[in-house]
Amino acid sequence: MPKVSSVVVPYATYLRVYEPLAAFPEPERSHWARYARRPERPSYQDELRRSLADLLPTPPVPVPVHESPDAFVLDVDGVVCVCPWRTRLRGWQALDEPTGELPPVVLDAVLPPVVRRQAAQDYERWLAGNPDARPWIRTATWQVPLNWFVLVSDEEREYVKGSGDSGDETPVLRYRTPMVQARRRVARALRTLKDTVDEGPLIDGLVDVGRWLEEFHPRSLVELDYGGLVHVLPAGELEGDHSAADVAEGIEALRRGDGAAAGEAYARLVERWRSVGDRRAAN
Repeated sequence: MPKVSSVVVPYATYLRVYEPLAAFPEPERSHWARYARRPERPSYQDELRRSLADLLPTPPVPVPVHESPDAFVLDVDGVVCVCPWRTRLRGWQALDEPTGELPPVVLDAVLPPVVRRQAAQDYERWLAGNPDARPWIRTATWQVPLNWFVLVSDEEREYVKGSGDSGDETPVLRYRTPMVQARRRVARALRTLKDTVDEGPLIDGLVDVGRWLEEFHPRSLVELDYGGLVHVLPAGELEGDHSAADVAEGIEALRRGDGAAAGEAYARLVERWRSVGDRRAAN
């Protein structure tokens, strides 16, 4: 499939679930089996470019008219695993996200109230016939939510520096872990956090992501991908970014009752992601 554009779209990071073909009912299973055999498939950058292109018309199209037939595909020890894009569902679910980040006048200019109301009504009607729908992909901008790092370990970290402007290799920073490991880590972390800290965003976010993971096949694969963020962070910062290790160290320190060590791990995280936030503010 041809690329939508060669322009790199940064900022977005992703948490994805790849399910084995056996998890999908027919005829969807056969569709994904055929899809996986394609010699070329679109990338996450193609997906993001298409979403942004839909916002250019007047009025904008915040939610695609038709659901995407595309997916990300991995071969996991000989088992084909698929992560459907589901851009229509994710578009509906994302409509509420900008309201707390953008001033009302800016929000109304980007997504006029009549467009938002129509999309909300369409989603309500669609959801009535699809009450169990859930996305295979979660997206964040200018950050990786700390609760995502709980799901993975530093040993699963994969960093590819890239070849620079003249090379073909794109920088990559991601983690991949079996679903059973991700669920186990969530459960252990929640036990520790609930015993040692007050209720707050970290616990709430971890409960939410844990419930989401429970909806997928146990032989799925979970992927945390820095996505386009690798294009705006210097290689040195990416190479030294071991946030999953810091999160794991902090939680283990809490479990031991070592508040000082937990504080040090948290301080490293805050400093690292503050620099990312400074770049967001500059843009």
